[in-house]
Formats: sequence, structure tokens, C-alpha cells
Amino acid sequence: MICSVVLTCFIVLPLAAAPEAKQLFGAAKTGSAQRAAPIGSYANGCAAGSVQLPETGPTWQAMRLSRNRNWGHPETIDFIETLSAKAARLPGWNGLYIGDISQPRGGPMLSGHRSHQIGLDIDVWMRPATNLRLSQRDRENISSISLRRSKGAYINDKFTRQHMEIMKAAAQDKRTARIFVFPGAKVAMCNAEKGNRKWLRKIRPWYGHHYHFHVRLACPRGARGCVDQNPPPAGDGCADAQKWVNDILNPPKAKPRDPNTPKPKPRRELILADLPQQCAQVLQSR
Repeated sequence: MICSVVLTCFIVLPLAAAPEAKQLFGAAKTGSAQRAAPIGSYANGCAAGSVQLPETGPTWQAMRLSRNRNWGHPETIDFIETLSAKAARLPGWNGLYIGDISQPRGGPMLSGHRSHQIGLDIDVWMRPATNLRLSQRDRENISSISLRRSKGAYINDKFTRQHMEIMKAAAQDKRTARIFVFPGAKVAMCNAEKGNRKWLRKIRPWYGHHYHFHVRLACPRGARGCVDQNPPPAGDGCADAQKWVNDILNPPKAKPRDPNTPKPKPRRELILADLPQQCAQVLQSR
């Protein structure tokens, strides 16, 4: 406790007593009454003026509605509408099932993600969207499908040319910064592409991502408070994906641990003070 000379006292809370940012942002039910703006970075930021993806559209359905994570920057919503319309033209697909985008005001999520904080990340289900009349209950209980085999080293028999064409269309959109998918899928697409391979650069192998692929959009033009991720390395990235696969099939031997090396400290939960200053205004906006 700290007291002034006139005996006015107040309590200074220790850092550990500050509320977790995920609790604050997870409690927001609607977007902020502000101009749309992604603030900060994909894993440390928030989103002003987000708009909600309609639960059902002509070529999409938002899934897991109870999470209230179908919010994003207007460019994100437009991207989903555009990509889902392309998917609907493919055999066996009427559009897309959309998983998590972001919370109404972005920020750290209560569960499931470190990213998705600024309204520019989109999870697209691998399950073909054949039925766009799913009820809310259906959308809570139905699951996507896994496309991986051998721990992600290979695709399984559920992977189709349509999956590749949807990811290709997403990668060819100028707004896309990168797409995360399990390494076996990247290698399969590298082997299948016989034409222009430029789009493959944006497809990046990453852990998991076999039930959905993750689209990350670049910061929109003029979004000064938004921090872009570094661009992918030059080239199509196919050799890198093949190395991931090789390491899955024949894991490299782990280096002996130096007993004098201190154990890494567990990552603490973010608090509001860890985020850009504008995020406090996002929370306070009505």
C-alpha cells in the first residue's frame, strides 16, 4: 500500500494480480464502435471496429457459433466471401465451412490459439461444405476431417484436387501473406503442380493444420498500427516442406542437453499492459 502526505492511500497490484488479457477480450460480445483497424501483431494485438461474418451466407457457414469468433477486419470478411464463391464452383463443394477468425475485439483468446488476435487470420475447414443448411446445433457437433497420414508426412485418401485448388486460390489472392498446412499436404501440392509454382511460396508447412488450413492476411494498406509478419523465404518452399517430411519419417537425434543450461521459464499469460496501448481503448469503446 502507498500513502500520500495527506494520507490518501491506494493499493498497487503486483503484476501477477493483473487480469489476464484473454479474460478481458474473451468477455467482449460485440465489436468496438471504432474505425476498422488491426492493432499490433498476429499474436500480440487486438482489433478495432471488427465486423461479424454472417452465420450463413450463399457460399459459407460459420462453425462453432458458441465461441463467437466469427469476427474480423472488413477485408477478412470480403476475402471469405470471395474464396467461398470460388470453392462453390468446384465439384462436390457448395462453399466453405469457416472456423475461427477472431473474437469481437480480437486480443488473446480464451482457448485454442496464440494468433488470431487482429482479425486477419482465418481457419478454413477441410471438410467439403456440401450442406449449407446446418443448424446451430449441427455446427457445434459436426467435425472437420483430417487429411493427414503418418503423422503428417503424407496426405490420406480424403485429400482431393479440390482441396489443392481452394488453397491455390487463397494463395493467389494478393491479400494473403501465408497459408499454414501440414507438411505432407504442401509436398503433395508441390508434386502435383505442373504450371506456375509462384503461389506455392505462400503455402507454409506447420504443426497440426490437418483438419483445417489457416489463412493469414497481410496488414491492409494504411493500417499503420498493424505489424506484418516477415515475408516467406524466396522460392516455392518445396524443399523446406520435404525436409519437414523427412524429419517426421526419420526424426533427427536430439542433442544432449547441457545440465548447466537453465530450464526455460513457462510462458506467462498476457495482460493488457503487454498489448499495444490502443487496445485499452478498444476494450473501453461502446
